Amino acid sequence: MSTLTKIDAPFPAIPLKTLSGEKLILGQPPRGQWQMLVMYRGLHCPICKKYLGQINDMKADFDNMNVQIIAVSTDSEEKAKKFADELGLNFEVAYGLSIEQARDLGLYISTPLDSAETDHPFAEPGLFFIRPDGGLHFGEVSSAPFCRPDLEMIKMGIATVQDKDYPPRGIG
Repeated sequence: MSTLTKIDAPFPAIPLKTLSGEKLILGQPPRGQWQMLVMYRGLHCPICKKYLGQINDMKADFDNMNVQIIAVSTDSEEKAKKFADELGLNFEVAYGLSIEQARDLGLYISTPLDSAETDHPFAEPGLFFIRPDGGLHFGEVSSAPFCRPDLEMIKMGIATVQDKDYPPRGIG
């Protein structure tokens, strides 16, 4: 992870636009909520579609845990909209994360294998769980599309963090 994404420290405040027309700041959850940022590779990634589709199916569970879900990519608004529409996503989708911002978050960056994949460098997957105070509680980054946290384990972990006041780990 980057020096800007330290566990138990404030998450970097990154303003982005969303498909709903809202401007939001990554790392600044709505009052009293937790925030789960799911960084995805982009429209070209079938594994991202499967993973975000699973999250979409679990949205009610995350809502019950008071967790705001935001999917984030380096894609343009047009590509992000197509991605969200194909899946029928019912949570916020932010777009236009710059490569520099992605690097600041500690995400791996890839260049397209060919023009059929996509037309720009993109960030590989990551998942960040942010406390209501804006501190990063846990995070996971991957260098490949097929290496992502198990969502049932994430839900179980969130429940443990919230119910037992489980502290951030890996800070010392």
